[in-house]
Amino acid sequence: MELLNDSIILLLSIAALWQGAVWVVDSASHIAQRLGVSELVIGLTIVAFGTSAPEFAVTLTAAFQGQPNLSVGNVVGSNVFNIGFILGSVAIIRAVKTSSKLVYRDGMILIVMSVLLLVFLWDLTLIRWEGFVLLLLLAAYLLFLFIKKETLEEEVPLGEFHWYDILKLIGGLVLILSGGHYLVESASGLARHFGISEWVIAVTIVAAGTSTPELATSFVAAVKGKHGLSAGNLIGSNLFNLLGVLGLAAFLNPLHVDAAAFRDLFVLLGLVIIVVAMMRTGWKISRGEGIILVLLNLLWLIRVFYSN
Repeated sequence: MELLNDSIILLLSIAALWQGAVWVVDSASHIAQRLGVSELVIGLTIVAFGTSAPEFAVTLTAAFQGQPNLSVGNVVGSNVFNIGFILGSVAIIRAVKTSSKLVYRDGMILIVMSVLLLVFLWDLTLIRWEGFVLLLLLAAYLLFLFIKKETLEEEVPLGEFHWYDILKLIGGLVLILSGGHYLVESASGLARHFGISEWVIAVTIVAAGTSTPELATSFVAAVKGKHGLSAGNLIGSNLFNLLGVLGLAAFLNPLHVDAAAFRDLFVLLGLVIIVVAMMRTGWKISRGEGIILVLLNLLWLIRVFYSN
């Protein structure tokens, strides 16, 4: 009975995180437009942070509840899921076009930040000053984009402001916070029931759950033919996860993780390098490359469960 309850709560939590992120992004964007905030600033702040809101909620909740493996595992797993399963699946549906800016700027920054996280977690701890450095790097990156007047390849929801946008914003925040709390609780319960580590649950089920907004955004973008958005959205989301989500979590509450975290960080770095290389070949990710990415993601998942 407890297994059934945890499973139902897990699914409901994922649904709450997804809907909450949609409401927050839509309503906050409309409110900002009404206040005269530019589309560029909205894209760099509200939309970018909004799509990463589930990761923020789950990672911070787990950190404060003394479950660092869920905190770090959620970010690592989400990043692997984003550029492995989601980007690969989108490419299988339709080849994803890329650009030199996406490869040489955002892609290279993601590689460097992944290496930096490996260095920081060398001792299996992420302490306050390291978290502060990650947050500073995110601020510097956003400032650079703002000065250059370039976006994060995020689509800003345009539309008129309505009074109920305020209620949607509040409701969305409530859904995200409550969804994050119950997702952590149910995931911990499932880990105990099946006798597997919280790290395995975090990099698989929890990570896939918190990546639902990216999954939806990327598939819709691909169907609409917005190829740059589908790839740029995932690269941007991964940067926010590494720098913003983990940075804030570590700054507020230092994180200590299992040795499995370090091993899977090497997997993440390797996958990031492969994806950036694929984006450069022919300036697109082809259907064949998409199949390779999905297969690599599946092989990694099998290894994670097998090595538990």
